[in-house]
Amino acid sequence: MNILKCLVSVSVMTLISRVLGFLRDLLIAHIFGASIFTDAFFIAFKIPNLLRQIFAEGAFSKSFIPILINYKSRKDKEYIQEFIRSTSGLMILILTIIVILGIIFSNYLIIVNAPGFSKSPDKLQLACTLLKIMFPYILFISLSSLCSSILNSCNDFFIPSFSPIILNITIIVFSFFFNNYFEPSIISLAWSVIIGGFFQLFYQFPFLYKINMLVFPNINFKNIGLLKVLRKMGPSILGSGANQISLIFNTIFISLLNPGSISWMYYADRLIEFPIGIIGVSLSTILFTSFSSTYSNNTKSEYKKLLNWAIRFSLILSLPISVILFMCSKPLVIILFQYGKFTNFDVLMTQKVLELYSFGLVSFILVKILVSAFYAYQEVNIPMRISILTLFLTQLMNPFFIFYFQHSGLALSCSIASWINFILLYWKMYQKKIVNFKLNNFIFIFRLLIAISVMIFCLIVMLYFIPSWKIGSFFDKIIRLFTILLVSVIVYLITLYFLGIRVLNYSSQLFQKK
Repeated sequence: MNILKCLVSVSVMTLISRVLGFLRDLLIAHIFGASIFTDAFFIAFKIPNLLRQIFAEGAFSKSFIPILINYKSRKDKEYIQEFIRSTSGLMILILTIIVILGIIFSNYLIIVNAPGFSKSPDKLQLACTLLKIMFPYILFISLSSLCSSILNSCNDFFIPSFSPIILNITIIVFSFFFNNYFEPSIISLAWSVIIGGFFQLFYQFPFLYKINMLVFPNINFKNIGLLKVLRKMGPSILGSGANQISLIFNTIFISLLNPGSISWMYYADRLIEFPIGIIGVSLSTILFTSFSSTYSNNTKSEYKKLLNWAIRFSLILSLPISVILFMCSKPLVIILFQYGKFTNFDVLMTQKVLELYSFGLVSFILVKILVSAFYAYQEVNIPMRISILTLFLTQLMNPFFIFYFQHSGLALSCSIASWINFILLYWKMYQKKIVNFKLNNFIFIFRLLIAISVMIFCLIVMLYFIPSWKIGSFFDKIIRLFTILLVSVIVYLITLYFLGIRVLNYSSQLFQKK
């Protein structure tokens, strides 16, 4: 497998998806602002999303893919198809029950996730209505994740990476063309989620059929592969669930704060998720398959080399982005979101969250890489225990930081907890002698810090001479921001070059031997 080619294709598709996501959020901010309607939608949408991340993209894929890859090298196609039948059948059964229960108890789910909504009956009722409409999304997106896992195991990353684009396009179309057909108009977004989830699933069917992996679901509790997945999923769910439970607690805290706080956090989340998706998710998705293959083939030296490269490459990319997000947080929020009902106060509140999130960006990405490495190594207990510990630490920090920083305190506690998570994961890897920290690692980091310092100086000078970001048209602002970012990146890369880090050569070193 050409990892570089896969990384580029997935990153490009992720970039397109994130750009469409920004366009989607820009439309939502313009049409609905930061109001009780958007608060209700974001809370309602967060619940099926949390379940998706726990049961589908997190625990399931990390348990399912290593076993499927192992079977592909040792079992015949009929055996593999039976494994997929049994897995999909049980998944449909469990998720159908979850959807039915979720719709019945939607009122309690909203109150548990956002107790502050109980003070506003209209807001609570709207959130419940939106949740009932959107809850079947968990069924569609989880089955879509199963299809994506099968394709990923066959080294097909392009097709699954297109899936989020479909959802974003659907939400954009409904926001723009159908919001006047519903009362209140925010309900149009709920229906767009369901329809988008449906298309995310079914568009992958032809590609599964092409590789003879499109099979009819069947429940067989005695299937050995299914039993292995279930055994792995227990600790995986605890690990993925710890992160999502932390988000639930954060939502509970924020629902008790000023109106609009949920929306400010959401818009900042969207900005910080942009680089996490392009770098962290893309890298971890592709490398997870490679990690699993090297482990399955007993090539531990290749596994170590791959992990070391991933950490270094992630640092090269994520450090400058974290600095840019911090120093350019205000213009980013103004350009992307300050339209229609999105006020100057909304800009300030969103900016504060983004600045504190930027401190944790590097660790957010590195944690994804290390967790993928652990799961591919079929060691699920260590990341699970560390996730639970960081959950506990995050919730200890939350009341203290909220007292001093209000809603943005949640971003600070997440950033600090993520750094603790990374340090503990890295230490466990060090104890297992999978990674080591030698003199050349210190030299590498020192060179990166010098390049970052030069870039920061360049940014400070350029931002000083730039006129107010409220002046000029949208395209004028985009050109100004793009120029600043382009010059900063060029300065960073040139500095790295003179310090002996040739990014293009460095990124191709690993792949030349693949």
